Amino acid sequence: MGLQNKIALVTGGSGGLGRTLALYFVRAGCNVVITSRNLNDLTLAAQELSRNGAAVTAWPCDIKQEEQVEVLRDKILREIGTVQILVNNAGLARAASFLDMDDSLWDETLKVNLTGTYQCCKAFLPGMISAGWGRIINIGSTTAKVAYSHVSAYTASKHGVLGLTRTLALETARSGVTVNAICPGYLNTERTRENAERMAEKTGQSIQEILDLFVRSSPQKRLIEPAEVANLALLLAAESMGGMTGQAINVDGGAVMV
Repeated sequence: MGLQNKIALVTGGSGGLGRTLALYFVRAGCNVVITSRNLNDLTLAAQELSRNGAAVTAWPCDIKQEEQVEVLRDKILREIGTVQILVNNAGLARAASFLDMDDSLWDETLKVNLTGTYQCCKAFLPGMISAGWGRIINIGSTTAKVAYSHVSAYTASKHGVLGLTRTLALETARSGVTVNAICPGYLNTERTRENAERMAEKTGQSIQEILDLFVRSSPQKRLIEPAEVANLALLLAAESMGGMTGQAINVDGGAVMV
């Protein structure tokens, strides 16, 4: 795919989908940097990903904090080089009905999912433009296109991520940089199970009943595996995919066909 020795940054890279994304870029020969707020989780993830001599670096960063993002950018540039592939994966998804939701959850969700993505793009896009090549891959959600109950903050934030993706794609169209989004459905990850637990508490249903509800939302009647998203991310980053930009591709078993 022409990714050998490319420098890739995966936010939220310490667990779940983020760790899988990092693993697949490692396998493609990239020099991978992972970041999240939890240093212990990052260290464990880097140790696992670095087996067999892979180039993986872990640095903590709270993407809500502009100063921390800028420090991360400068550190990567100084010690490794210019980030060529940015995967904006860090996100917050907590279920709550609109009227029961604390304002703090709304604020935190928008700061992490939308403002965090914005700040990472703002920090790392100039280097890509200067180099004449780059890939930004924003991990959205099917909630970027349609609404789901009990996730108003998450849905609003992901709609914003999709709008940002499309605008950046237009503004970078002749720069050698592509900007795309991946919109997964319900993933087979711990985050999905945690939300099922919260919804079960609110509705009186069992966790398994909620998970079954998630499964039935897909015509394939299953959760999406993180590896399916990671494979698409590799494709979008490939040297040969320079003509694909401004797209939002669903990986959801056919649940949302827009």
